[in-house]
Amino acid sequence: MKITEQIKQPIFSEMELFETKFHESMTSKVALLNRITYYIVNRKGKQMRPMFVFLTAKMISGGTVNERTYRGASVIELIHTATLVHDDVVDDSNRRRGFFSINALWKNKIAVLVGDYLLSKGLLLSIDNGDFDLLKIISVAVREMSEGELLQIEKARRLDITEDVYYEIIRQKTATLIAACCALGAKSVSEDLEQVEKMRKFGELIGMAFQIKDDLFDYTDEAIGKPTGIDIKEQKMTLPLIHVLNHCTSQEKKWLINSIKNHNKDKKRVKEVIAFVKNNNGLLYAEEKMIAFQAEALDLLESFPPSEYKDALILMVNYVIERKK
Repeated sequence: MKITEQIKQPIFSEMELFETKFHESMTSKVALLNRITYYIVNRKGKQMRPMFVFLTAKMISGGTVNERTYRGASVIELIHTATLVHDDVVDDSNRRRGFFSINALWKNKIAVLVGDYLLSKGLLLSIDNGDFDLLKIISVAVREMSEGELLQIEKARRLDITEDVYYEIIRQKTATLIAACCALGAKSVSEDLEQVEKMRKFGELIGMAFQIKDDLFDYTDEAIGKPTGIDIKEQKMTLPLIHVLNHCTSQEKKWLINSIKNHNKDKKRVKEVIAFVKNNNGLLYAEEKMIAFQAEALDLLESFPPSEYKDALILMVNYVIERKK
């Protein structure tokens, strides 16, 4: 059995019902919109985010979920989908998970409007049901994601990024959404704010490890659906590179920065940069940091009683850093 199927097993019926509810939450009176949302629903990814919501809720409540849990999972997926649709426009990307992106099929104008529509559907789903506590969790995540993206763009222009700034970027850009999933799952079934905060932190730590793993893929030749060296081509400063930049000679630093700024489209030069980062322990350092975030996340689960939901979350944490794509 695939590891993702193993993780899904204790929440199989919830995920089935979620599919239906999620599809319903997207419906519109506009035929074009329904065509596009149908396309989105049928090309879904691993659905890690709703899985985090349901597993957290069931671990905390001792195995039960409620309508608020389903709404929380739907809202997070609506908003996550909206950000992906907008991201593809921003990045001028024609592909998403091996399929054509919305902007490639229906052009940018429609893609931006569809993203706005999904965002508003998510907000209204919470407002119409009085889930203001859940809405606050999600709104903070959306604000942080936007800030993280903009901070990354600002830093990419100057290439003056420190390790601390990098952690802040990935915390906002990636980790904040997974943190919101776990906080939502907890809040949907519990009023214990300490527990909600603990699960939020758990999600944040997993998100940090997840993003570092993603950054490491830029240096591997395995088929992962993302070409090697793409971050360097896009002048994205990731942890392996930052570490090496901070620990090499000023001559090497000059060469590295010049390569990223002026030769990032030169395949031979990009390969040289990748080799330099590998040979100077950039990957090793990033892996150590990723494992430290993973260990911290697992520590937070210690206090919860044994259950199949807790086991699935532990599996999920390990899958995040052992995955091949």
